[in-house]
Amino acid sequence: MMIDLATKETVKNKILIVDDHPFIIEGYKNAITRYNPKEFEFVITQAKDCESAYRIITNPAIAPFDIAFLDISMPPYEEKGMFSGEDLAKLLSDYMPNCKIILLTMYTELLKIKTIINTINPNGLVIKNDLTFDELLFAFDKVIKNEKYYSESVLKMLKQSEADAIEIDQFDKQILFHISKGTTLQDMTQYIPISVGAIERRKINLKELLKIEEGSDADLVKEAKNKGLLF
Repeated sequence: MMIDLATKETVKNKILIVDDHPFIIEGYKNAITRYNPKEFEFVITQAKDCESAYRIITNPAIAPFDIAFLDISMPPYEEKGMFSGEDLAKLLSDYMPNCKIILLTMYTELLKIKTIINTINPNGLVIKNDLTFDELLFAFDKVIKNEKYYSESVLKMLKQSEADAIEIDQFDKQILFHISKGTTLQDMTQYIPISVGAIERRKINLKELLKIEEGSDADLVKEAKNKGLLF
């Protein structure tokens, strides 16, 4: 009797993990390497901050990754304009457009989550408070099968009424940007095609919207960043 000793070849996937906490990286690696080992083989590359990740992603000698796990809050690489995992996700999309991106964050504000989805459109988005070993494996399974995965907290936030979300128009976004750069109201009219009075009224409305009516411009910028209205 003939015995077929041929075994099915495993599918090799290149994985990038970027996080500034070594023990979290090890946790991701432990979970990934246990995923369906009879069918998949994983080659894992890791980075600890925006700078090391930037050098890996832009290195022409490195073959494209299949899946990337990116923490959103990480030490920046200001020289190259890399301030977060969101910036790295955009960079990955430029250099490795077929790489599936899983973003992990501590943010729990609806507008911030919606901004991440609208600007990055990640294959996976996980609130770290939802993260367990099983949850990570489930997210990985969904993404590797070309499905989207949002963790439970993300789904709950997205189900909230649109009335609870803060929506601002392009003029308001420009005003916030120029306030953050220290541009005076008078000088803003060089960049925004509305009057000084209209800009002032919009700034007051923004403070009311963000519930900091008595706050300073610095408070407005800080709260706008917290809500994902300004980066």
